[in-house]
Amino acid sequence: MVTSAPEASHASRPPAGGRLLAAVDIGGTKIAGAVLDAGGTVLHRAQRPTPPGGGPEDVFTAVREVLEQLAALPQWGRVSSLGIASAGPVDIARGLVSPVNIPGWRGFPLVDRVRELPQAAGLPVVLCGDAVAMTAAEHRLGAARGCRDALCMVVSTGVGAGLVMDGAVRNGPTGNAGHLGHITVDLLGDPCPCGARGCVEQLASGTSLTRRALQNGWRPAGEPDGAALAADARAGDAIALASFDTSARALAAAVAAVATLVEIEVAVIGGGVAEAHDVLFPPLRRHLASYAVLPFAAGVRIEVAALRADAGLIGAALIASDLQPAGAAC
Repeated sequence: MVTSAPEASHASRPPAGGRLLAAVDIGGTKIAGAVLDAGGTVLHRAQRPTPPGGGPEDVFTAVREVLEQLAALPQWGRVSSLGIASAGPVDIARGLVSPVNIPGWRGFPLVDRVRELPQAAGLPVVLCGDAVAMTAAEHRLGAARGCRDALCMVVSTGVGAGLVMDGAVRNGPTGNAGHLGHITVDLLGDPCPCGARGCVEQLASGTSLTRRALQNGWRPAGEPDGAALAADARAGDAIALASFDTSARALAAAVAAVATLVEIEVAVIGGGVAEAHDVLFPPLRRHLASYAVLPFAAGVRIEVAALRADAGLIGAALIASDLQPAGAAC
């Protein structure tokens, strides 16, 4: 069902007949869509779960259904561009996606397939990585606003990241610059679905958090999910706290590496795991202080993403809008 979004504080609704934007955010757990105003305020939403273990067409069907719901809105005719944020890796030059946490898509021609849909007829369709989209949103409107050099991370089913350097979001030739979830922080760590070993994602993602806790004897009273693990950590459960500490250590090592390489001033962390920032950030800041010790790397601020779950949608919409000529048809 399409829902109207509550008013947001960072932008106002457009006047009647004003230009609107559309976006889809594709992750390992859900596929979200939205219609937004030109300033990035979400006006309407639609969502489908990402089919677990689904084949290429199963996943694309969920994308199509989200777009069908949005296109049923009376305002759809005012949409001027469609931005798509996808878990990566992505290939923005060829419009292909191969998300590590969506096994059904390997080299999937997402942009071409979306352009074939009647809902996208006549719309510019622009692909970006979900973490790059989140970075664009947080740099434009959120916790990294005004920063010249920043790292923005999505810690959820997977771990992604994007970079702001010299005041601009840098996505690289294929759109994967800053793909921090798949750098190695544990040389002898477990194999990762990406093909490497000991990746940040294998230690820090929400999936890894709960799996590690269960392996170490955590027995929640209800559903064994991230919310339950965070609640138990807040209550002082030793296993839950240890699992968050391991994730925090991996994230701290990654942030320290980036700070040493390109001299960032802030690391903004969003995604589902960041909702538990009260139990994740204290050990993250403690470990970061022990890893980022050189004067130019020390002192990096850790901030929670301001735009929360909407960051990917907002960023994808703004990136697509920015690539269109001024005064594009509404």
